[in-house]
Amino acid sequence: MKENSYNKYSNWHDLVSNSINTAEDLAKHLPVDISGIKRVTECYPMRINPYYLSLMINKGEHIRKQAVPDPREIEDISGSDDPLCEERQSPVPNLTHRYPDRVLFMVSNQCAMYCRFCMRKRKVGHPFTVTDSTINSGIDYIRKNNTIREVIISGGDPLLLEDDAINRILKDLRSIRHIEILRIHTRVPGALPQRITKNLAAILRQYHPLFINTHFNHPDEITNQAALSCAVLADAGIPLGCQTVLLKGVNDNPSVMQTLMKKLLTIRVRPYYIHHPDVVRGSSHFRTTIKEGLGIMRSLHGYASGLCVPQYVIDLPGGGGKIPLLPEYIREVSDENLNVPNYKGEIFNYPAGI
Repeated sequence: MKENSYNKYSNWHDLVSNSINTAEDLAKHLPVDISGIKRVTECYPMRINPYYLSLMINKGEHIRKQAVPDPREIEDISGSDDPLCEERQSPVPNLTHRYPDRVLFMVSNQCAMYCRFCMRKRKVGHPFTVTDSTINSGIDYIRKNNTIREVIISGGDPLLLEDDAINRILKDLRSIRHIEILRIHTRVPGALPQRITKNLAAILRQYHPLFINTHFNHPDEITNQAALSCAVLADAGIPLGCQTVLLKGVNDNPSVMQTLMKKLLTIRVRPYYIHHPDVVRGSSHFRTTIKEGLGIMRSLHGYASGLCVPQYVIDLPGGGGKIPLLPEYIREVSDENLNVPNYKGEIFNYPAGI
């Protein structure tokens, strides 16, 4: 597949409609284990749109790993289908109320590309997991709970909804007096940048303060098309952040992660989180160690602008919430001094009593 062969599709709907969903179709483009993929997709569906397929073909294995089903997804029984206990913390379907002042609201079960490490594999891509009824019940719950000030609109990918549906959801939420902040979590700027149209941006800009956290895992996902999609959103006054997942064989390398964080800033996306992979059943082949993650964070400090350094977080199994992890810098502490290394490993004393 030539790098821009997806341009033959006239719009994002055509790209989604022409996505690869079967092992046989994928084998026309890449050498794959057809029988293994078939076994996996009986449990967890596959979707690879033509744009992301072009990245897989032209960029390499680190992109393919994220999208091609692996038999280990069904052979590995460690972990949990719902490691964060979202269902247990859902007062109504598809709404998780974990923190006192904010909720996560799942409004779509569709994505532009189904990530193989997804922590919602139990729901994403499966029919009837999100309906108009569940969306309406979620909005009603939010309306009745005036302790909620922020709504995180997620999925699936909320931007796979049609413009009218997105507008209706945002309008309904913005009409609730105690809602101050709206946040959208989406993968489409990197996985289907053609979805970010000027019409969509015009809808979104009506509902400020509105923030978008997107999701890039490798510098090769930051193409000219991805940069343009982020520019359309940023020009609409929407602050953009990125939630990267630390993935073995994809970005578990200090140089790769430094490059990714720096490139994000050039497209006006602020690095927000590096997520340690959740303990999702069938995803252990993506997990690095915490020690490796802390080493990558240490490689960012001093070698990349502070704007490039996100928080490294784990999401506690059992629904405990996100916890930031930091490399250890204090070697010794007393009432008088801190003994600390800088980014080069040079040791300095800092007066602790000042």
